[in-house]
Amino acid sequence: MKKLLSLLLVCTLMLSMTLVINAEDLKGRKVSLLTANLSSVTTNQMAEYMKQGLESYGIEVTIVDTKGDFGQLASRIEDSVSAKTDAIVLISADPVLVLSQLEVAFEAGIPVFGCDSGFVEGMQVNATSDNYMMGEDITRYLFDELMDGKGTVIALTHRPHPGVVKRSIAFDDLLKEYPDIKLITEQHVEVPGPIESARTIMENLLLSNSEKDSITAVWCAWDEPAIGATQALMDAGRSEVLVIGVDGNSQAVELINEGTNLKATMAQNFEGMANIVVTEIVKLFSGEEVVPGDQYAPALLITKTE
Repeated sequence: MKKLLSLLLVCTLMLSMTLVINAEDLKGRKVSLLTANLSSVTTNQMAEYMKQGLESYGIEVTIVDTKGDFGQLASRIEDSVSAKTDAIVLISADPVLVLSQLEVAFEAGIPVFGCDSGFVEGMQVNATSDNYMMGEDITRYLFDELMDGKGTVIALTHRPHPGVVKRSIAFDDLLKEYPDIKLITEQHVEVPGPIESARTIMENLLLSNSEKDSITAVWCAWDEPAIGATQALMDAGRSEVLVIGVDGNSQAVELINEGTNLKATMAQNFEGMANIVVTEIVKLFSGEEVVPGDQYAPALLITKTE
């Protein structure tokens, strides 16, 4: 795993070194980073990585967090357009939910980027993971290696998030291939506050599935619900229930290595995503061509360190 992490770091450094730019030419440029969920550890990390990267070129950065309110996010996009920002970055937000406001930005000639978001026509680049592949990899690991192809599973999701949607679709698709694995229920996790939300959901589900082995596993579309579910299971003494997540959140990795219910996660390369966005913004500001679409940062399966 260390070799793979080293490779990710090398790739990230190489990406950041592909441009030789005169930072003096970029001073005074303004970039607005907008999200509805800065309370998320990984969203906060991406925002800080991008802020640091852009500021190293002398670019002024404003971070806007609407604390789960997408109506406010739409309004703040409009504010950014009115303020004539030089670029907008959506972090962990589905652009479809604010498409009308993004179209105003497109018409004003303001480039829009995504970081762990979706991509719509008119945007420049969305840096993300291959979320379907991550969903497929973690689900196969759960179904084959941990569940041995049989048992019951609960899914904790948040389908308004485009990355979570793709992971959840991979789960849906694979579930059809395993007739001996039964879905008990899929539950929507609230954001902000996904750890607390998942913990409450899990506590309620344990009341209706109180017998040992009535639940084999909990499939979580990202790590914070996996943490909340694990906390509820540990409190209830249900050590037999398996939990998996996605993101490589440090708290989740710690729980994995402590031998708790949480058994695996897919580590997304959030610094790599932020680096992609910084690189593409600098390219655009420097007059270089940007090829629109999704760009992927590689992910890695993490299990307990022996």
